[in-house]
Amino acid sequence: MLGNFLYYIIALLVYSTYQPSAETGFQPIESLLFFLGLAAFFFIFTWMQFKKIEQRIDQASLRSLDHLFHTVLTRQSILALLIYAIDIYALKISHFLYHIPLFKKIPTLEALIFLTLFIAYLSIVWWCAYNSFTKIYQNGLSRKDYVLSNISFSIPVILPWLFLSVTSDIINILPFETPKRFLISTEGQIIYFMFFLFIISIIGPVLIQKFWGCRPLRFGAIRHRIESLCRKANMPYRDIMVWPLFGGRMITAGVMGLIRQFRYILVTPALMRHLDPSEIDAVIAHEIGHIKKNHLSFYLAFFAGYLVVTFTALDLILYAIIYAEATYGFINSSSSAYATLSSISFSLFMIILFLVYFRYIFGYFMRNFERQADLYAYSMMGDAQPLISTFEKITVTSGQSPDRPNWHHFSIKERIDYLRACENDSSWIDRHNTKIRISIAAYITAIFLVGWAGYKIHYDDISDTIKGSLLKKMIHSQIDNDRSNPDLHQLLGDIYFSENNYEKAILVYKKTLKLDHSHVRTLNNLAWLYATCDNNNFRHPEKALELALHAASLSEEPHVMDTLAEAYYVNGNYSAAIQAEQQAILKAKNDHAYYQQQIEKFRSAERDTIFQLEENKKIYMNEL
Repeated sequence: MLGNFLYYIIALLVYSTYQPSAETGFQPIESLLFFLGLAAFFFIFTWMQFKKIEQRIDQASLRSLDHLFHTVLTRQSILALLIYAIDIYALKISHFLYHIPLFKKIPTLEALIFLTLFIAYLSIVWWCAYNSFTKIYQNGLSRKDYVLSNISFSIPVILPWLFLSVTSDIINILPFETPKRFLISTEGQIIYFMFFLFIISIIGPVLIQKFWGCRPLRFGAIRHRIESLCRKANMPYRDIMVWPLFGGRMITAGVMGLIRQFRYILVTPALMRHLDPSEIDAVIAHEIGHIKKNHLSFYLAFFAGYLVVTFTALDLILYAIIYAEATYGFINSSSSAYATLSSISFSLFMIILFLVYFRYIFGYFMRNFERQADLYAYSMMGDAQPLISTFEKITVTSGQSPDRPNWHHFSIKERIDYLRACENDSSWIDRHNTKIRISIAAYITAIFLVGWAGYKIHYDDISDTIKGSLLKKMIHSQIDNDRSNPDLHQLLGDIYFSENNYEKAILVYKKTLKLDHSHVRTLNNLAWLYATCDNNNFRHPEKALELALHAASLSEEPHVMDTLAEAYYVNGNYSAAIQAEQQAILKAKNDHAYYQQQIEKFRSAERDTIFQLEENKKIYMNEL
């Protein structure tokens, strides 16, 4: 079931990384027909796949049926993701909602519509799977309860995203600029995410237990037993709740909550019905182990670590996509498919990163934390048999193969075998605890290094170097397709200028002027280079003034007049420089302080020149 968490988050990634293009490629009626046709195909195909399983129930063993059922369930869930992505990227149905004012103002509403669409696709899978599920596992759950249990169990995973998105929408609607600027900054986004992650981790259990329909466990022998065990372990909590997961027919328990005021112990009716008192003690001791070993705190840190990884990876992914586009010409920027193909590439990278991080790295820690909780329960009980017999009952009542592992748990057989190994040799407990300590240390070191790399890429000079290199790649690629475009050559010259590669900048600017001798930006930028270059070998005041005058005859934009003023200044014509800068400041809509500083610089130079002339005149008169 935890696999559904991954599907939901991937669906959010697919939607959130999509960049709508200007053209849809289909008329609204065509998109609707394709959408309905795909949905119908998915329903029929999924129904046929589970029908094939039903036909094999009388012929195959329970173990093979269990494997086949989960294989088809996984495959169809992935197909649901694929069709959902086709709806967004190929049919572009979001384009038809994009222009609705309410969705523009509150983007989360549109996202919720698409998330509901994905849940509908998964619901088709669960609806079609129901008959096979009940026949294989002999579960008396109704179809409605089976589908709703799958939905309700996974929905809480989107609660953090929902709170983040709704709050962000509210901030953007309010007429305050400071929080908006804070929210779009990298630092603001990190602080915002971490704050909500902490708040939701604290109060989230209150909302989740209500969402799952949990109710307090009535006072009686079982509650008294659980309370006694928690007191013995010195583990405070807020309440013990009955968890009606899958109609209460699943033998399981859980604990959630970082602090005692919001910590809940969850037990299912099936657990209380099928397990002996000692077995219930063993299961609760296992859950206590998660708290005592600080697993929940580590999970919180692990989510924060994902923020660090994505912070670093986002820039690298964008650089990689731009580099591939520029180097290999995968995407033509003039094509209407540019935005779609770029967002597909970005989505694939983000999904792969998410899967690797959570499915494999997080999964590794979850499996080993579950084993550590098993070992805590064994140590607390002094006997592994109650936990072993619990696992055996789970196998019998659920029909689950004891040999089938998943990404977040070792198989039941592996868990039983390890407990028996610990009974024979208790050093296996210390070995596993040491393994976890080393793994956590390695993870923290890796996250620190990734975070350091992200900081260097994002804030250090290396970021400008990478960006400059990629921009040059892109521009060279565009020049190869359009060699007579002066704007592209001018941009390339600007990059060389910003890198202080004056020789190449001058060559490119001159080539641009051969293509268009009246290209204002090139005239202006080359004039500025000749006037202000810190390398005297490339300073040419006379050429600077000639180019600046030409540019000013074509445009009186503030920055052009500022360059003309600077050219007059380096040629010693301070009064003309002041006049040109005054024209610039009259036309400027902003940066008035800069232009005023320029005027003061020119006036100061003029005063110094007049003073020097007066001094020279006095010296000359004295000599006479």
